This record gives sequence, C-alpha cells and structure tokens, in this order.
Amino acid sequence: MTELSVGARPHIEQRLDQTLGLCLLLAAATTLGGMFGLLLVWGGRVMPAWAISTTLLVASLALAIARARVRRHQAPDAGEQGPVRRRSGPWVALAVATGICSAAGGMGDFVFDAKYTVLQPGGPGFCQAAVKETSFLFAGSGELYAVEFGGLGRAVSSWAADDGYEPVASGSYDFEWTDEGALLSLYGGADPVWPGSHSFDCR
Repeated sequence: MTELSVGARPHIEQRLDQTLGLCLLLAAATTLGGMFGLLLVWGGRVMPAWAISTTLLVASLALAIARARVRRHQAPDAGEQGPVRRRSGPWVALAVATGICSAAGGMGDFVFDAKYTVLQPGGPGFCQAAVKETSFLFAGSGELYAVEFGGLGRAVSSWAADDGYEPVASGSYDFEWTDEGALLSLYGGADPVWPGSHSFDCR
C-alpha cells in the first residue's frame, strides 16, 4: 500500500475531525428534535429521530476508527514533536448522551410497538400527513403529524383508544384534503377512539 505523505496526513486528520464533529452535532440535534416530537418523512417513509441519530452515531464511530488509524500512521519518530491533540472528552460525553437518548427512543418504540404511516394522498405543495400509533396492554394511542417543506413533521393532534386498538394500522379511517386542510377521521367500532376527528392546515 502507498504510504500517505507527511504533509497529507495532518490534512486528512483535520478533515476527519471536522466530519466527525459534524456527525455528532447532527446526531445530538436530531435526538433533541425527537424529544420535542419531531420526525422526518423521506421517500414516502417515516424516519424516527432515534433511527437517524443512531445512523449518525455509527457513522461517527467509523470516522473515529479511521482517524485513529491515520494518527497511528502519523505517530512521530523519537525526538520529534507530534501534533497537538484536541481534547476529546466533551465529544465523547456528547456521543454517550446522544447514544443513551437514541437507545431510549428506540426501546420505547419497541416496547410500545410503534407503527408509523404516511397518509395518502399527499397535500398541496410540500404538505403531507403522517401518523404514529402505539399500544401497550389495554391502552392505545396515536399522533397526527403535519409534514411540511423538507419532510420535517411536527405533532399537531393525538388520540387514545381502548384495548390497544390502532385504527390507522387496522385501516379503520378516512383521510382527505379539504379547503381547510387535512382531515383525518378515525373509527373504533367496539373499541372507542377519542377524539375521532383530527385536522390541520400546513399551507
């Protein structure tokens, strides 16, 4: 394998440091957004915040490994002064905190059997609607998200249902766009859903 030139190594390490820091900051910001009830819709699929932040953390780990290998090849000979290393403690703390929050979010979706659905049809302009439904034992709940430009969704309404019922996942709903915006009607039958009507306008 061709060895990296001495001048190229610091440049590569600097680029890796910058990209690693960016990934960690994006992961932390995504986790924070998820804690405030935001999600992302991309390509007709819902991407929960914890899934995005976990992907960014994995990418950060790969970058950290690559940086360590560059530093190992860059180790100075005896008597030479090596490059000054930046303190990594705060970055490690940020990665650990983000990882814990992401794991908690993923575990919550697993325990409560979360289901995400992008409602059809899409609305005017960049408007879309998405739903998150969860169930645990004899309780069910759901949230309606208004998805706007960039695929960023915010929770605008919620409901509860008996016996862990999930009306959208079960197909017991109607969804349409009216002059006033999106209108979602939920039907519970033997398992009441309340409230049964939800709407928003993202125009």
